[in-house]
Amino acid sequence: MTGLWADVRRLLPGRSDYAELPRSWRTDLLAGLTVGIVALPLALGFGIASGAGAEAGLITAIVAGVVAAVFGGSHVQVSGPTGAMVVVLAPIVATHGVGAIALVTLLAGVMVVVAGIARLGRAVSFIPWPVIEGFTLGIAVIIFLQQVPALTGAGGQSGPHTSIVASTLSSLVHADPATLVWSLATVGIVATCMLLLPRWRPGIPGSLVGIVLATLAAQALHAPLATIGALPHTLPAPSIPQLDPATMQVLLPAALTIAALAAIESLLSARVAASLTDTGAYDPDRELLGQGLASLAAGLFGGMPATGAIARTAVNVRSGARTRVSAVAHALVLLAVVLVVAGPVAHIPLAALSGVLMVTAVRMVHVATARSILRSTRADAAAFVVTAVVTVSVDLIVAVGIGVVVAGAFALRGLARAAGVAREPVPGVPERGDEQIAIIRIDGPLFFAAADRVLDEVTGLDGVTVVILRMSQLELVDATGAHVLSEIVQQLEARHVTVLIKGVRDGHVELFRTVGVLDALRHHEHLFDDLPAAVAHARDHVRRAGYPLVDDATAA
Repeated sequence: MTGLWADVRRLLPGRSDYAELPRSWRTDLLAGLTVGIVALPLALGFGIASGAGAEAGLITAIVAGVVAAVFGGSHVQVSGPTGAMVVVLAPIVATHGVGAIALVTLLAGVMVVVAGIARLGRAVSFIPWPVIEGFTLGIAVIIFLQQVPALTGAGGQSGPHTSIVASTLSSLVHADPATLVWSLATVGIVATCMLLLPRWRPGIPGSLVGIVLATLAAQALHAPLATIGALPHTLPAPSIPQLDPATMQVLLPAALTIAALAAIESLLSARVAASLTDTGAYDPDRELLGQGLASLAAGLFGGMPATGAIARTAVNVRSGARTRVSAVAHALVLLAVVLVVAGPVAHIPLAALSGVLMVTAVRMVHVATARSILRSTRADAAAFVVTAVVTVSVDLIVAVGIGVVVAGAFALRGLARAAGVAREPVPGVPERGDEQIAIIRIDGPLFFAAADRVLDEVTGLDGVTVVILRMSQLELVDATGAHVLSEIVQQLEARHVTVLIKGVRDGHVELFRTVGVLDALRHHEHLFDDLPAAVAHARDHVRRAGYPLVDDATAA
């Protein structure tokens, strides 16, 4: 019972989470203010892009931001709506309507909480770096393309089964020229501010300045651009959506995809944050629990699924954040926007938010990283390209799965090639009959991918009476590899070739005994710990087979 309580206690908030607060509260509050300003246009933009609306984006950033900060496993992680989640939610809204968002958010939240309690936080470490970068590139492309129909005024064919590429091309073909000109001008203002202002004054939030300028220009010139529209001046009261079993069953696959995506993105963001600051390591299991609770809370308030946001977390770290108070403060800044300035926010052109998301998407693509992966190995390049292409054309989670499979297949091929079979000369002074003895050294990993090749090479020996299998350099053996060893012994013995085994590692003895490698030997004395004894025994077999062992001096 004590051990169970210790496990549960480890996943809950504690005083140690705020150990540095007496010294860092000023910088934490300032970092929270900075991140809140940066997060505002992103929360609005991601909410609209998902189809849930700007209100849902703000609610998620506020409610999930606080819950994830308090219960999560990172001291500096900032959570909220993200571009990757938008990519998944947009088809759900197109298929099932906005009302499905709350239910799928709750279902996904429960799944992520269960994953945290089940200690699955370390699973993300099995995703190779090229797969992660390919996944990120694919998401960036989708986010960018999603903004094109909104800018053209055509809308495109946005049905649930229409690919993002097809929708983008359709919207360009049917673009309204007048709307497109105004939209591009608005995007140009926002993009210019986001790209140039930080170079001039790093502390200036370029996205916010760009949105303010674009909004003022649109109002002054009476631009025919769609705007965000009225926002509530308070947070809505929490409510549980209708839990219809049939609807839940239909939404279950989508919820599973969202949960997997939330877990992957949050853990990656937390890992990046841990590498950027010295505030301590993150707890992956607690991070999953916190993110799951954050999505549950957001769903109750009418929000959307939340994840850790790498860009906002990086801003938080660069602003000097040391404790969770900074992430809580960022949420309070956004709450102040809802309470105080919801009116002016309603006049922001949607094209301005599209500009923010487009620049964000471009910044997600690291050209130097992509170039280094493409120039590294064919295996890594293939995993990177395949993951990116499948992310854009099929599905995010499917892309990660296929990318891991591709990377794993190349890794297995490399390991299989590392398994070596080499024939060594008989040590010591050469004696007559030594040509009848084959010493075979098996190196590296002997597992299913290399087993058949090793079997063919060893059983292909000809013209020998005794085979000594050296196992001391055998690093890894699985059940298939051990089974192949037993087949090698059986096939050679069936040809009246005596097999001696030398140097079985302690860690392999039980497997060899279980699979039958040792039982396949003709006699239990054919197992040796050192090579000289095995060679002496082999020479004795050769002598008894009709090859007298006589050294050169005696023969003379």
